[in-house]
Amino acid sequence: MTVATEQLDWVRPEPGEHLVIEPASWELYERLLNHADWQHVRITYDQGKLVAMSPLLIHERWKKLIGRMIEAMTEERNIPIASASQTTWRRRMLRRGLEADECYFVQHESRIRGKLKLDLTRDPPPDLAVEIDYTHLPIDRAVVYAALGVPEVWRYDGKTLRAERLAISGDKRQYEPIETSLAFPFLKPRELERFIAMLPQTDETSIVRAFRQWVQSLP
Repeated sequence: MTVATEQLDWVRPEPGEHLVIEPASWELYERLLNHADWQHVRITYDQGKLVAMSPLLIHERWKKLIGRMIEAMTEERNIPIASASQTTWRRRMLRRGLEADECYFVQHESRIRGKLKLDLTRDPPPDLAVEIDYTHLPIDRAVVYAALGVPEVWRYDGKTLRAERLAISGDKRQYEPIETSLAFPFLKPRELERFIAMLPQTDETSIVRAFRQWVQSLP
């Protein structure tokens, strides 16, 4: 759905729908981020194109379960992390911004420890972002992640969990598939798929408990 700027005070996307505004100014992007009626809407901004999406329940359940498994794994392996969840990451100079479904500082946790506000002009981006690709969006969020310098992204489409790393060659930035996680070198992210697939038949507590037991068995 595409709307005019003057309509934004009364329209917002319904769950599972997306809203496209193009061209959209950076000022409009920041206004919508702070709009009271848009607090639960995910907004992606890429150089004048703005896409807003209201997630479905299944989207939220998948992203939360993956996040819980990451957090359980780091507890079991005693890995310090900082969870940033759905924090908005943006850089005005690049005219790009988004909210991850879940994101974490792992390799750079010590650099942001104790900080309550981060500035990507001087602080590192999250080391890992989790994306639920269940709903097709008319914008390439990978381009935004790459511009912001996020080194690793996990994407789940309802069946497959793909891990990708940021590759930089000159001015070109793109994500390439990897088998083993950069943030967690002992882990192949696709091994989480069988636990995610348990969700329709099993409660989340039981899934995370089974996942913890599996993590404990890893070398």
